[in-house]
Amino acid sequence: MASWFPLRAAQFPESTIWVYSEGGGELPSLIADPMRTHTLRSELWLPRAPQEVFPFFADARNLEAITPPFLRFSVLTPIPLEMRSGVLIDYRLVLHRVPIRWRTRISAWEPCVRFVDEQLHGPYRLWRHEHLFIPERGGTRCVDLVTYAVPGGPVLDRLVEKIFVRRDVERIFEYRRARLLELLGTPNAVARESTRPVSSGTVGS
Repeated sequence: MASWFPLRAAQFPESTIWVYSEGGGELPSLIADPMRTHTLRSELWLPRAPQEVFPFFADARNLEAITPPFLRFSVLTPIPLEMRSGVLIDYRLVLHRVPIRWRTRISAWEPCVRFVDEQLHGPYRLWRHEHLFIPERGGTRCVDLVTYAVPGGPVLDRLVEKIFVRRDVERIFEYRRARLLELLGTPNAVARESTRPVSSGTVGS
């Protein structure tokens, strides 16, 4: 049964994080080992045009500036990088005191419109992050669409996602929005933020 869980973010009193979870599908097959996926949507309006906002994201060094300190995140790939489709980027982070290496590939690159990064190696069973830059009200609505699956198999993945992963992903995007407002917003800018999963399901591994 599908369930929606509203969660207020303390640093954004006018925004709501919507957490969506759905069992869906038939009973797991011991042979097929189906993979449950979760999709998170985060939005933020910035008072700058896409032509100003997109270059910030095109510089891999800025990833460290918008990632929470608790992850101890750093880019390992030599900088500067020529960002384009097919580029591989290596990172290092610490998650729950465990050092992790993460490699992503830029699978789509459309300057000032969108780009997509996908995990090749890292802590998730699946991670696909699409970034959209939509002109709106003289600024840019930045939309993040993240589809992810967690380790643990058909029995444990629900528990792992609920106890650990969901909370971590929410914290990451709350921090990301706050830092983007500090770096690209203005003191009088009115921003509208939200983070909510838009779908959840099961796919074959």
